[in-house]
Amino acid sequence: MKTLASLSFVLLLVFGAAATAQQGPPTVTAAKPVVKTIVEDDEFVGRFEARSEVSLRSRVSGYLEEVHFKEGSLVEAGQLLFTIDQRQFRTALRQAQAQIDVADATYEFATEQLERAQALIGNGTIPQSVLDERREAYLAAQGALEQARAALELAELDLEFSEIRAPMSGRIDRSLIDPGNLVSADQTVLTSIVSNDPIYFVFDIDERYFLAYARDARARGTALQEGGGALEVKVTLSDNKIPPQTGYLDFSENRIDAETGTMRVRAVLENPDELLTPGLFGRVNVPGSLPYEGILIPDRAIVADQNRRLVMTVDADGVVTPLPIRPGPGIDGYRVVREGMDGTETIVIDGLVTARPGMTVNPDMVELPLIAEN
Repeated sequence: MKTLASLSFVLLLVFGAAATAQQGPPTVTAAKPVVKTIVEDDEFVGRFEARSEVSLRSRVSGYLEEVHFKEGSLVEAGQLLFTIDQRQFRTALRQAQAQIDVADATYEFATEQLERAQALIGNGTIPQSVLDERREAYLAAQGALEQARAALELAELDLEFSEIRAPMSGRIDRSLIDPGNLVSADQTVLTSIVSNDPIYFVFDIDERYFLAYARDARARGTALQEGGGALEVKVTLSDNKIPPQTGYLDFSENRIDAETGTMRVRAVLENPDELLTPGLFGRVNVPGSLPYEGILIPDRAIVADQNRRLVMTVDADGVVTPLPIRPGPGIDGYRVVREGMDGTETIVIDGLVTARPGMTVNPDMVELPLIAEN
């Protein structure tokens, strides 16, 4: 009985050792990092603004007679929008025209009298004082005629201003006043018009980003205030079904705001279908560096160790060694490694649970695509 038990124990040890030898080191998926020319992106929150915007007011006072547009429609520059009661302006115009006729007749008479006096003064028929009086009358008539002409021009302008037209093309708002109400010159806001194509996107950057962007702009031979060389940007909306909208930087303010410590930057985007509207919020991605050879790895290859980030490297013998890194932004589905790697390492991509520091693993090598698959 003892001999049988001893034999069973020996067989168990032999088969256990064989199973362990057959199992071998754990297999992990490993790869070289992606190394390619990249440009880092920075993301900011901002909002859209109209390139041009006007609050429409009347230049003359009067009672609103008619509204000529459909609220919310597109209007063209010069299109008639409002009409103020024109009767008083037409009457003032007729009065100004009548004053022109009176002033013109007075001027012609004064001219004839002056010419007659100049002819008579030579033979002593009239004294010098009479000539002076007629010259005075002529000059007064001439001034009155010019004054009447100016009054006529003003009356014509008032009549023209009683028809309020669009100063620019764009999308019009609702009418803020109904016919029959009194419109006060230069005070009553009638409506507003905004231009939507192209459209601005504005966002704020802090001093650190300003210094970095200004440095890169100088390297390109331009200034950030002039758009940094028309850097291309992409704006993402809150609706993920809408693809990112492409534009370019064209302006930044010429100083840092002392209260907020920020500077406003502006981008221009084409908006032919008016998908974008003033006041809409979005996230803009701005190139945050000059092109350089970057090292990219998948996020799943990064291990968190308190406040550090590590990757597990595998040497030629399959031994796992942790390597501290400083990750950067995400690009093309990968994570940029700013410090800690030179791009020649072999790192564990999948199987990190079994890849402990100092262990020997069996790396199953794969090649990472230039752009990560979703």
